[in-house]
Amino acid sequence: MQPFFLGAANRRFLHAPNAPDPPDAFMRIGQLTQFHENAVVIAWWSTRLGRALSWLRPSRRRAILAAAAVCVGVINPFLALTGHKTLPWASSGTEIALVILSLFAILWLIYRAAAGFSALPAIVRRHPQLTLHLFYWSLLAVLWTTGPTAGGWRAVLFGIAIVFPFLIWRCGFLLLSGQHGRMAGTRFSDHLIYLWPAYGGNDTPYGKGLSYLSQCEAKTEGELARSQLSGIRLILLGLWWGVVMYVFDGVIYGEGNALTNSLGGRTVGIPALGQLVKQGADAPLGAAWASIYCELMKQVLRHAAGGHVIIGVLRLFGFNVFRNTYKPLLAESVVEFWNRYYYYFKELLVTFFFLPTYTGFGKRLARWPSLRMFAAVFAAAFVGNTYYHIIKVGHVMAEGRVFEEMYELRSRIFYCLLLALGIFVSMLRQQRRRGQAPSSGTASRVLRIAGVWTFFSLIFIWNVRGRAGFLSRTDFFLGLFGLA
Repeated sequence: MQPFFLGAANRRFLHAPNAPDPPDAFMRIGQLTQFHENAVVIAWWSTRLGRALSWLRPSRRRAILAAAAVCVGVINPFLALTGHKTLPWASSGTEIALVILSLFAILWLIYRAAAGFSALPAIVRRHPQLTLHLFYWSLLAVLWTTGPTAGGWRAVLFGIAIVFPFLIWRCGFLLLSGQHGRMAGTRFSDHLIYLWPAYGGNDTPYGKGLSYLSQCEAKTEGELARSQLSGIRLILLGLWWGVVMYVFDGVIYGEGNALTNSLGGRTVGIPALGQLVKQGADAPLGAAWASIYCELMKQVLRHAAGGHVIIGVLRLFGFNVFRNTYKPLLAESVVEFWNRYYYYFKELLVTFFFLPTYTGFGKRLARWPSLRMFAAVFAAAFVGNTYYHIIKVGHVMAEGRVFEEMYELRSRIFYCLLLALGIFVSMLRQQRRRGQAPSSGTASRVLRIAGVWTFFSLIFIWNVRGRAGFLSRTDFFLGLFGLA
């Protein structure tokens, strides 16, 4: 059985190899939308921007992103530290400056550790990721065992603990480069590109680490032209999906947005899922079923709109990396949807949870391949997914409200459990086919896609934002089938 997270499936196109040629009109539309692959357009772009492309050598592009990263490394912590007015933390300009300097110092020390990985203590070399996370939890332990009156040093430590969840997975990729011997010839500034990404993103590192970015980096002017054109296309596509999502909100949902007002308040009138689940089994059956599918489409549009712009900016700088969301609504299995929906979050779980479990602890289960895969899938989709969201709220962790946060995330934790089960069952079904392609008929394919939509729509009941409790969400789910 092959690990489900391996990324080859992500790059499959959904066209049958022996399909008839499309009509001329569709060919012209395809040529228009795929302009980044048109040799004439690439040549025109290279000619028009010849001097600029020549000047933008890889080293200069990296220098620009590194300089921007320094600015982001100052602005982002400042906003994070001043954005929580209710925190029991008296901060001053001096303390904020010390937090920022300390964060850069920590990143530099981790870079030096990765660059000299072979000289690290044996236990650190064997468990670099565990060491990194123990460092973070050590900071938290100091905060939890000291009082607010301990002094200015505690305020600085508190600030570091708030911001560090944004950096921890990026530092993990940095240490992974050192562990795999890929630090040769790299400078600290090269790694700042993704440690403090000026191209945007959240706690999930879009583009992963420098190793992956370097593999996708344009080395020639022609490659840069192609990457920039694909970046422009992706940014335009992201903006387009943003518009579609805005129209979707305004036309579909009862509360709507400014577009709803301009339409005189006329909408389809489907309540948002986050509001509907509060009603539990009392929610209208038709509206409930419509809402769960609408929420799935909204989430896909949201990830596509934001992720396309971020990856598009990266491509403008010559890093022609894979997009974050790639047609998940056409996926024909749960595994395929998960690979296509939020690619870089999936890669994070693969790198730091799935593969270590599969190749480490999983070796003991080699005689039971299904059990080995089960352990690796649950380590990623359940344990890793849950852990990521627990530490994501840095100020809650710094205040020591871990169990409170876990209780608040109880619905999300159950969602992770259902997700892991669904992925594992999907893998078993693929294994039983033993490489045989599923039925290629249109009806069969539609049924498979509908099954994937239904699975993710249903489990998202426990992940949709809102103040509905776990029991209300469960009651809502049971009500869909007349069981409550």
